Amino acid sequence: MRILMITKRCVIYAKDVQRITGRSERYSHDVLRKIREHLEKGEKQFVTVAEFSAFSGIPEEKLREYIF
Repeated sequence: MRILMITKRCVIYAKDVQRITGRSERYSHDVLRKIREHLEKGEKQFVTVAEFSAFSGIPEEKLREYIF
């Protein structure tokens, strides 16, 4: 018997932003950069799903449909 384990993650990547918005990879990186600047994070720090949700106005529940 195999058990499927779905991994949940709290971090959002440029590829996720692409899937959600339908925009280019460049646009996705720019969005994440703007969020980091807004939150005064370093360029290597991660952006969470909650932070992206707050910035974009898209509910977290809707985002999770595209990420997981």
